[in-house]
Amino acid sequence: MTERAPSEIARDTLKMLASRKLLPTPENYMTLYREIAGTPMVLPFPEEPLNQIAKVLPAQNPGQQKQRALFELAVKKRDWVAVQSALVGYCGFGMPAADAGAAPARTSLPAGMLAPLTPEFLAQIARLIEYTLPALGTDDARFSEQAQLLLAAMRTATPDVSGVKSALANFSHRVSFAAEEQSEIKTAMLHLLQMIFQNIAELSQDDKWLTGQIEALIRASTPPLSLRRLDEVELLLKDVIFKQGEAKGRAMEAQDQLRLLLSTFIERLSLMAESSSGFHDTIERCAKQIGEAKSMAEIAPVLEATMAATHAMAQGTLQVRDELQGMRQKTEAAELQIAQLHIELDRASAQARHDPLTGALNRKGLDEAIEREVSNARRKQRPMCMALLDIDNFKKINDSLGHSVGDAALAHLATVTRESLRPQDTLARYGGEEFVVLMPDTTMDPGIEAMTRLQRELTKRIFLEGTAKILITFSAGVAELAPDETGMEAIKRADQAMFLAKRAGKNRVLGA
Repeated sequence: MTERAPSEIARDTLKMLASRKLLPTPENYMTLYREIAGTPMVLPFPEEPLNQIAKVLPAQNPGQQKQRALFELAVKKRDWVAVQSALVGYCGFGMPAADAGAAPARTSLPAGMLAPLTPEFLAQIARLIEYTLPALGTDDARFSEQAQLLLAAMRTATPDVSGVKSALANFSHRVSFAAEEQSEIKTAMLHLLQMIFQNIAELSQDDKWLTGQIEALIRASTPPLSLRRLDEVELLLKDVIFKQGEAKGRAMEAQDQLRLLLSTFIERLSLMAESSSGFHDTIERCAKQIGEAKSMAEIAPVLEATMAATHAMAQGTLQVRDELQGMRQKTEAAELQIAQLHIELDRASAQARHDPLTGALNRKGLDEAIEREVSNARRKQRPMCMALLDIDNFKKINDSLGHSVGDAALAHLATVTRESLRPQDTLARYGGEEFVVLMPDTTMDPGIEAMTRLQRELTKRIFLEGTAKILITFSAGVAELAPDETGMEAIKRADQAMFLAKRAGKNRVLGA
């Protein structure tokens, strides 16, 4: 059958509208057009009625809540298949599954009747309250007393259901205030902590190593916080205290030595002034005796006294000169010691466990993080992934643009990585242009996806050197920690996968 032209179908449609005496509405025209063309009738999607249905669907458990959300999404996408799937899934959460061979469960209660509060259910609520109380603090004695009374009432053999309901309502009301107060306390404490760090930074602007540590502390204490972030803050503070104590002790020793030298110098100047004053008095006395002398015999003893005083003055001057020269040498040595101390502190990493260039953990910090995270994963029996990434063509960047640009590229990669990772992930500089990422609670596929997302983020945030745009890419290997291996063994497997990614064409992520 020859396919008809659309213009011909449209003309016949208008003729049929007239012959059947139908109104020329879009619906009538479309119906006749499809009839003449022989195409199936597609009814319009009833989006508004379906949205009304979604609004009245009960969501009494997490399963129903999830399926209702899927139903609303399917309606928004006008996807009939997804609508059907969401409704079928929703029906599966309408009643608890019955045991095989058991009597059919009652699917619903009479209108207006609520399900009874069983002792098992009340026990679960009591455990939930106990688990929640530590997070709400113990400052409010009345609140703690109310919680204990509620727990006792819920755990009696025959609880007063109406009394428990009333107590639960009052308790939930107080919980909302307690939770809000704890949140405000946390925010205020973080604000105070940030103020302390910033004040220390302003007071130590001349100490670059300490300034770097304070900046790291400010970053580590920025919300959102986690126990891992707080561990990092603790380690940084330990580094600050240790380095500050070491530097203060050595600087105080050098300052004490310099103070002693200056005190000796002033003492010698005072003695020299007294000696000069005595010599001046002796010369004046001798000059007076010479003026009063009547003969050479009277002048001779005076000349001998003058010569003796002059000789003593010369000897004293020579001695003071030698002592002052010695003190000058010691002073210069003390100044050199202080200068070397500052050079040594500047040369030391800004954090004992952190790389001063990128702010990531160094090898020492990585070893501690691996020990902590692996131990945590073993204890909780949770998965963990380790990724090793290496910047592609890094030697070319150094050779063509200089090592300063290469350093800036490393810092750029570290910054983008930290901002792209989860708060619980850990970044460490493994050596040169290699970095390690520790990803707790992560299996292989999500670990590979995380590194792939990081690659895409680097393509969005181009590294700028002056007016030049430099695209930084990396190759990475990801290894999931096996039950019988150490953290370093997993990193070695990730390193081998990274090497294969390089061989496969770079800018790739492979699993070990």
